[in-house]
Amino acid sequence: MGPLLSLGVGLFLLLLWARYKGIAYVLLHHRWVFVCLFLLPLSVLFDIYYQVRAWVVQKLHSAPRQHHLRVLSIQAQVREWKKEGQKTYMCTGRPGWLTVSLRVGKYKKTLKNITINLMDVLEVDTERQVVRVEPLVSMGQLTAHLNRMGWTIPVVPELDDLTVGGLIMGTGIESSSHIYGLFQHTCVAYELVLADGSHVRCTPEENSDLFYAVPWSCGTLGFLVAAEIKMIPAKKYVKLHYEPVRGLKAICRRFAEESGKKENNFVEGLLYSLDEAVIMTGVLTNEADQSKINRIGNYYKPWFFKHVENYLKTNKTGTEYIPARHYYHRHTRSIFWELQDIIPFGNNPIFRYVFGWMVPPKISLLKLTQGEAIRKLYEQHHVVQDMMIPMKNLEQCIETFHSDIKVYPLWLCPFILPNNPGMIHPKGDEAELYVDVGAYGEPKTKHFEAMASTRQLEKFVRNVHGFQMLYADCYMTREEFWEMFDGSLYHKLRKQLHCNNAFPEVYDKICKAARH
Repeated sequence: MGPLLSLGVGLFLLLLWARYKGIAYVLLHHRWVFVCLFLLPLSVLFDIYYQVRAWVVQKLHSAPRQHHLRVLSIQAQVREWKKEGQKTYMCTGRPGWLTVSLRVGKYKKTLKNITINLMDVLEVDTERQVVRVEPLVSMGQLTAHLNRMGWTIPVVPELDDLTVGGLIMGTGIESSSHIYGLFQHTCVAYELVLADGSHVRCTPEENSDLFYAVPWSCGTLGFLVAAEIKMIPAKKYVKLHYEPVRGLKAICRRFAEESGKKENNFVEGLLYSLDEAVIMTGVLTNEADQSKINRIGNYYKPWFFKHVENYLKTNKTGTEYIPARHYYHRHTRSIFWELQDIIPFGNNPIFRYVFGWMVPPKISLLKLTQGEAIRKLYEQHHVVQDMMIPMKNLEQCIETFHSDIKVYPLWLCPFILPNNPGMIHPKGDEAELYVDVGAYGEPKTKHFEAMASTRQLEKFVRNVHGFQMLYADCYMTREEFWEMFDGSLYHKLRKQLHCNNAFPEVYDKICKAARH
């Protein structure tokens, strides 16, 4: 009883202190208290619920049967909206706090919410090497389902809670994208319910205009109800090589060299300062040196970006064998490096061994409980941005990031961008190697101002024919937005499918200047 009594007394005193200081004060200045005591346990319960649900659905084989009925329900809701006179735009009824994006979707309060409860894996077709899924299937759920069957998908975007629908309607990338492209480029078919209530399937051959217009459209052409994604055979391990590199020119040169090698299954860079980085290259394998296996996904292990930093500090190269699923979700536990700002002692060995099994807190729960004060604080003093620029402009891009925001680490992830129709494509007629530069954290520049600094980055990205990921805060004007993105096919489909009275334009959903 001694330890339990001490814990009880400690919690009681903590609650008294919180009441004395005020809940708002604690949430703003000592958020880790609330996160550790409430959000971590609640996140575990959420995970258990969704895992049990997925297991039951799989065992009962109920997903395909229920899917048809759920789609009929969505169609009925759309037709009811039409019958009521189409008084306002439609959007999905999923609460804004459940999305991984830090943006608050206030538009849901005024638009017609369509309930879309589609969160199951529908079919694994090993002959076609395709998996058919509903849009709310998460990356953690999908890799768990496929790996036990000996399969995976070519591009597994990092965080467990990212959903298929979000990765298609927005975008997704992973360190295998230098071979396969973005998440959308691994999809072979989409199914949507359109503004008139009809259910259509589109592929590169069937309804091809719609197929190429859907990615990046953010749910403004129709409601995604299913997607078919390519599969590849899974292997047990990723043989990962770590190479510390110093000097910005050397970093950019080595990163471009490794990104151009197809024998590398994975390429990733972590930039810890303007002239210090670790470049990682990985190869899938079923064989491993047992003495070099590192199960980085185990809860007591150091956060991955801290583990990588050790190679920089010791200035030594190294090679490890990481279980494939651990590698795919290597940044999940620390939410890349965002968790260090929420739980400053989260990577402490004592915390990891005692409480690490509950980490990370759900991003959705962090959003739900952040309050207006924290939201504004994050908006003005925090950066979460992914800018996608041609590889040839990487050095200039890093210098611009350093000058305007100075956030480290920076995530570097290469991808091949094919010359397909749609909102994003290279400037020329051929596929081109691009790189995603991800900045997540507190800016260290003295002159940082959220709107002005982000607009500077956006201007640079437009000038080099790059693209801004749409999950993040966007400060562009409408004209600037459509200068960055090719809206020709998108607007053609909006008119053709009668979307202008059914769904808001993508700019109006995601850009600061358009939101109230």
